Amino acid sequence: MSIAKTYNPAESEEKWYQYWEKNGFFRSVPDEREPYTIVIPPPNVTGMLHMGHMLNNTIQDILIRRKRMEGYNACWVPGTDHASIATEAKVVRLLRDQGIKKSDLTRDEFLKHAFEWKDKYGGIILDQLRKLGASCDWERTRFTMDDDYYKAVIMVFCDLYEKGYIYRELRMVNWDPAGLTALSDEEVIYKDQQGRLFFVKYKVEGTKNEWVTIATTRPETILGDTAISVNPKDMRFMHLIGKKAIVPLINRAIPIIADDYVDIEFGTGCLKVTPAHDVNDYEIGKRHNLETIDVLNPNGTMSEAAQLYVGEDRFVVRKKIVKDLEAAGHIVKIEDYKNSIGHSERTDAIIEPRLSLQWWVNMKEISKPALTAVMDDTVNLIPAKFKNTYRHWMENVKDWCISRQLWWGQQIPAYYLRSETALPEHERQFFVDVTPEGALAKARAKTGLDLSAEDLLQDADVLDTWFSSWLWPFQVFKSLTEPGNAEAAYYYPTNDLVTGPDILFFWVARMVIAGYEYEGKEPFKNVYLTGLIRDALGRKMSKSLGNSPDPLDLIGLYGADGVRVGVLMSSPAGGDLTFDTPIDLTLKALESKLCEQGSKFRHKMWNAYLLVQRWQVDEEGTITPLQKIAINWMKRYVSATAAELADHFEKFRISEALRTIYRAIWDEFCGWFLEMMKPAQEESISAAAYAEVINLFELLLQLVHPFTPFITEELWQSLRERQPGESIMITQIPEPIVVGDDFEALTAFELLKDTVTAVRAFRAEKGIRNIEQIDLFVNTQTPEIFTANLPVLERFLGLSSMQFVDKAPAGTGSLRVLTTEFYIPLGDNIDIEAEKAKLLKDIAYNEGFVASIDKKLSNEKFVSSAPAAVVEIERKKKADGEATLKLLRETLAGLGEKI
Repeated sequence: MSIAKTYNPAESEEKWYQYWEKNGFFRSVPDEREPYTIVIPPPNVTGMLHMGHMLNNTIQDILIRRKRMEGYNACWVPGTDHASIATEAKVVRLLRDQGIKKSDLTRDEFLKHAFEWKDKYGGIILDQLRKLGASCDWERTRFTMDDDYYKAVIMVFCDLYEKGYIYRELRMVNWDPAGLTALSDEEVIYKDQQGRLFFVKYKVEGTKNEWVTIATTRPETILGDTAISVNPKDMRFMHLIGKKAIVPLINRAIPIIADDYVDIEFGTGCLKVTPAHDVNDYEIGKRHNLETIDVLNPNGTMSEAAQLYVGEDRFVVRKKIVKDLEAAGHIVKIEDYKNSIGHSERTDAIIEPRLSLQWWVNMKEISKPALTAVMDDTVNLIPAKFKNTYRHWMENVKDWCISRQLWWGQQIPAYYLRSETALPEHERQFFVDVTPEGALAKARAKTGLDLSAEDLLQDADVLDTWFSSWLWPFQVFKSLTEPGNAEAAYYYPTNDLVTGPDILFFWVARMVIAGYEYEGKEPFKNVYLTGLIRDALGRKMSKSLGNSPDPLDLIGLYGADGVRVGVLMSSPAGGDLTFDTPIDLTLKALESKLCEQGSKFRHKMWNAYLLVQRWQVDEEGTITPLQKIAINWMKRYVSATAAELADHFEKFRISEALRTIYRAIWDEFCGWFLEMMKPAQEESISAAAYAEVINLFELLLQLVHPFTPFITEELWQSLRERQPGESIMITQIPEPIVVGDDFEALTAFELLKDTVTAVRAFRAEKGIRNIEQIDLFVNTQTPEIFTANLPVLERFLGLSSMQFVDKAPAGTGSLRVLTTEFYIPLGDNIDIEAEKAKLLKDIAYNEGFVASIDKKLSNEKFVSSAPAAVVEIERKKKADGEATLKLLRETLAGLGEKI
């Protein structure tokens, strides 16, 4: 089957992806085979494909394609996460652009708009994954707000509440003033920022001119101060403990207290205590029974309790209050100060610590099985270096704030009496149940009242997005809503999870917790943690920095196969990948050496087939001696490559596996094998030899297919006539063929290749033209290798003869490959005197080298204290140096120079 001279990636990728989907090659249903399951880390419905997705999903696709070709029932479940905060923010902005305020809508009206947005835009990233070649079972696509999934999340909330794990409490939380919601600690991103440290003095009540000075980065919170605290061991302030200080501008008297938390060395040694706006201050406030004054509204403006600047933004007020404090004489000094500021992961707003009534999961007991699972390698983290990090987090796990003040998400199934809405939130009764009817029955039973559905009001908050996605590995198979179903029993637990270490605790640990709590077993066997993709300056790639290319632009330029190879070429598990960023993203001047390398690899395979296709085939011919050597060697090499790949995949060395098959195709098959197999000009190749070439090419295409699915399908379909419905992706990957003398044969051929390379370099150095035939003299302990493979040396070196000798013949130059020495006549065109001078220089250098090693080995302290392996290396260096010296001296003697 003939193919075009130039490969068209876009045309090929579109054609074969449609072919795969049309023939149902991605589809999986339970059968008698062993299952292999991957669940995709569900991208946000707001997401667009970025380089992190590119790396993560390429690895997943490689794993699933490999297992499919190994005969497993391979199931890759795709889907998306509803992403409460990010999606609601997008929908609110969209409505605002249309002149609609969220506050003007009912909850149901808003959700209608949100689902319309999701239906229109939420699947974009999954469509983009198709461009990458992702072989997901698209019929299984799930969404964390699907009806059954929603139901499962509510069931879990109610179950954990009944078990005593979920509780409701007024506690300090991370508050997002832009998203108007609480966040977990993991959803806060800390960034170093240059700020200012303000030194403010408070007058001591009842004194004429005694003051205490505090240092703060947030002067606007002074209005919420309820104490000044000092360390009880700080002799400077002992006399003040029990007295009161006056809060500047509002003249409120607050106590001066003693608490061990105060750092004597930091700032002035006096700490302003604002229990409503700092986690540590809150704890001090609880210990000393201090008043809590919340001076900020949920949106970050000053509240009525602040007394001043009411309704103004916190950062506007920061500037104003500093001016007012200066005018009133309360500012002692102002210093530049660099500190780490928490930002919302989703909105990038600066976080405010805030007291809030929220729902929490008690994590201490429920987390224990998940800790054990990783520590005993039931769940295997790859690389294992993350085990200690995981253990530290799980042994010090904090309770999980799971409520969010949003409308988009699973609404918390807690119901309140409308008659109690006038009460403070924490005093209201609530009733938790999967259904409103169940909650109503509980309310009637507890209150003894004849209540109706209208008498109950459901909690307005929704659950944290991670509270839904921690059920992902089993609820994608409807395990909770359809207990005992065949698919869940067959596909769970899943096998491998591929994700980033940044969500090891966000998501991975919680999935392990949920797996043990609801399935009684681990959710997956292995967690492959990818590194971050960084640019050439070491910065994490991100759209905000403008250093991240659009993966679809890269695919358009280099093809999906080229980009897949590019991102994987140097991407070890858990190690960051330095990706050569396009030179100018603003000008769309895309240029990536890694992707270019991937593109060239694809072209190498394409051109190899074009070469083979041009050969004339003789049905009556026979395999030549050289071709027989090449075929036997290449069969062994492909078998060894298959074994090496299997070992790499077993140990999740994905980049190493790529480099192994890359080398096998580029160097060995294209560079050596085809060169030995190709017929001379005007000649033909026998049908038997041609068949061997096609068979070996096919095997290599199968081995590399998981990495480069499109080009391999195109070539595989072209190698021989195929029936409709056939595909390389469902062929059985070749098993390694064990041959007793494989290792020796491969080692011998490596010696031949090294010999060819060395002799070619020698000819180039000495100016011996390639068209000139040479005599080769060989001094070796394994002459049988060179005798048996003489056709190889004749093809690549242009030999007129080969002889075995014990020493260098006169008038020859020498070279050494491992322990074998080669001598080549220099001919009449060589400057003998210049050659002698060069040899004398090389001898002098090597004599110095050997002397330095000998001196080191003569040092008893070195020999006795250095590791045995290091000493052995030095001894080998000396032996190699002495062997080189012997060869140089023999060569010099052969030129008539006495030593």
